[in-house]
Amino acid sequence: MIFIGVTVTFIIPRLAPTNPVESQIGLMTSSGQSVDPTAIEHLRESLTEMYGLSGSPIEQYFAFWGRLFSGDLGPSLSSFPTPVSELVGQAMPWTLGIVVAAALITWILGNMLGVLASYYPNSRALGVVDVTSQAVRPIPYYVVAIVLLVAFAHVLPFFPFAGAYSRGVSPSLTPAFIADYLYHATLPALTLIMVGFGGWFLGMRALTSNVISEDHVVYAETAGIRPRRVLSHYVTRNAMLPQVTGLAMELGSVFSGALIMEVVFGYPGIGTLSLQAVQRNDYSLMMGVTLYSIIGVATAVLIIDLLYPLLDPRVRYQ
Repeated sequence: MIFIGVTVTFIIPRLAPTNPVESQIGLMTSSGQSVDPTAIEHLRESLTEMYGLSGSPIEQYFAFWGRLFSGDLGPSLSSFPTPVSELVGQAMPWTLGIVVAAALITWILGNMLGVLASYYPNSRALGVVDVTSQAVRPIPYYVVAIVLLVAFAHVLPFFPFAGAYSRGVSPSLTPAFIADYLYHATLPALTLIMVGFGGWFLGMRALTSNVISEDHVVYAETAGIRPRRVLSHYVTRNAMLPQVTGLAMELGSVFSGALIMEVVFGYPGIGTLSLQAVQRNDYSLMMGVTLYSIIGVATAVLIIDLLYPLLDPRVRYQ
């Protein structure tokens, strides 16, 4: 997965109609001042080498892998000479903090309530949750984000409009900063939770409905085992495996939703950094953000695969 993702990341930007070197030179000369043509040519050669665009495409590809293994993704065009890895390292914790927390909360709530909705089909409260989840699920991220922003930051000003923390506050691990961070992260996280909850809830309800009718569950109920134990040990564990797989795969789509969410709420994460890279034609930064996302999602999928034997005895390796 990483090999294919890195290869595609290398190829696609080179198919774009814009040339990052010429764009950078254009920005430098846009002030209208006269510049020595010799100096411009030397600058063009230096930028071509710096951005890994010298040599044939094959040479660029192998050089790209070499820099990747050494952790060198080159400097950012829009924030020159700051390295891309430094910019991504500054933005990634903000996105991971909110995306991972929202994904886990959504996954846990969706699976728990999905199991209960299937095992207790006559519950009115769970029926309301079912209808609500089906209604909210198709709504795009940005619509939910804007509605929450207008409702709870403008009409009812309970939460701030934008940012990850208040102005004048320095990031730290103090209780005061953590409380301020959670206060600002409430609406962005709620956006991800509301949109993602329906998929987990409906998926788990469907999986549980199939497991409930299987022989081992019917036998356990007939044998007089307590309903709570049947639900936790016989139904939930057997229905959980596809949802665990989905948790790792969901990280990729959550990243795309985080981009929209961060733009709406002015959140300083990977999504905002990606938009800035596209708007400023920052060739190196676009590739860096994409590579980190690919490696992160692939690693998450691998970890989940390795955890399967702990979750389901049927797939344990001898």
